[in-house]
Amino acid sequence: MVHAMSDSSMSIRTGKSIVEMRPQGDAAARAPVRRKVLAIPGSLRRQSFNRLLLRAATECAPPDLEVELYDELATIPLFDEDLEQATAGGPPAVQHLRRLVASVDGLLIATPEYNQSLPGVLKNAIDWLSRPAPNEVLVNKPIAVIGASGGRWGTRLAQSTLRHVLVATEALVLPKPMLFIREAATLFDDSGHLVHQPTRRQLEGVMASFASWIALVARSDSA
Repeated sequence: MVHAMSDSSMSIRTGKSIVEMRPQGDAAARAPVRRKVLAIPGSLRRQSFNRLLLRAATECAPPDLEVELYDELATIPLFDEDLEQATAGGPPAVQHLRRLVASVDGLLIATPEYNQSLPGVLKNAIDWLSRPAPNEVLVNKPIAVIGASGGRWGTRLAQSTLRHVLVATEALVLPKPMLFIREAATLFDDSGHLVHQPTRRQLEGVMASFASWIALVARSDSA
């Protein structure tokens, strides 16, 4: 089952100004700009519900979003400032992830919930990404947070904690709609495809809103 929250307008605060986004009547007349999104699952399990959810997100994304799945979280070592200094900003796996994050227009993170919080491997990756080394790649980066759980309680607490962490990095997190998926095993078929149509529609709504959020951030940066 899925719970979502939505609204018809959003605003964003950056170092420059506050910009409000509302539906625009002439949006259809504008030429679409294709944006790139890196999708990061917060679980290492190969067939985790969150990895499957991100695969579904690539199918549910609007035409102006190109979603690439990052599948190398297990290669990121535990954050260690001595290692950071010895490797001039981090070992190759960290540098590779930093380059990927810097090169895309936004991040889509799908997190499970472990003991009422986010997974350590995901927090560890964010700790690496938040470091200067030499540029802080998460500052003003548009990010959308979703999550799936096989249990009854969904991922509300994990997502709340993750949002709190991302605010500390000065990332720009999509405020709504939110997507909390529980009892995820009932929503995917044996091949790992998201077959629960109400959930697909909710996911399509998140991806459409994220595309608008990325565009809003781009406009505020150029203002």
